[in-house]
Amino acid sequence: MSSNNASLDAASADRKARLAKLAALKRKQPESDNQDAGTDDKGSTEPSEETAKFLSGRNYDVETRGPELGFEQGPHEGKVTVEAQAAEIAQALKEQAKKDADADQPVDLFKLQPKKPNWDLRRDLDEKLKILNVRTENAIARLVRQRIEGAQREEVGIEGQALVEGIHAREKEEQDRDEDEI
Repeated sequence: MSSNNASLDAASADRKARLAKLAALKRKQPESDNQDAGTDDKGSTEPSEETAKFLSGRNYDVETRGPELGFEQGPHEGKVTVEAQAAEIAQALKEQAKKDADADQPVDLFKLQPKKPNWDLRRDLDEKLKILNVRTENAIARLVRQRIEGAQREEVGIEGQALVEGIHAREKEEQDRDEDEI
């Protein structure tokens, strides 16, 4: 374990020595080279040849001072992504929160209540009314049939009142016969 520490300490000391050499070389450069690395004597922000020489790499674009992708436009350019939609929603929520915070009005209880206070009773009642609606329709149909039959009897010549009197008369005659036989 101690040999690992010793080798790490030696590597660290070597690195510090190399960094000190680089710092010394940088200090020895003339002042014209020490000006802003991105500007030349004319004041333009184009990279100088020294910068391009030292900051070149496979994935580094000197002109844009960023990574070089190898494409003229990014893969997500011009497309709607989930991240963009999430950012829009987050922005809308922040704006809504600001509006709500600015309002600072008490909560209106009428807005929280349903428009009709008996909506839950009506929901439960609709189930029970289905059975009653069927019975009501059947009763209406029976009454209509009775009226139609009554109208047909009147056309035949027997009125409702006369029909009832005739039925009562027959019943009395049958009762009288039964009494005589006994």
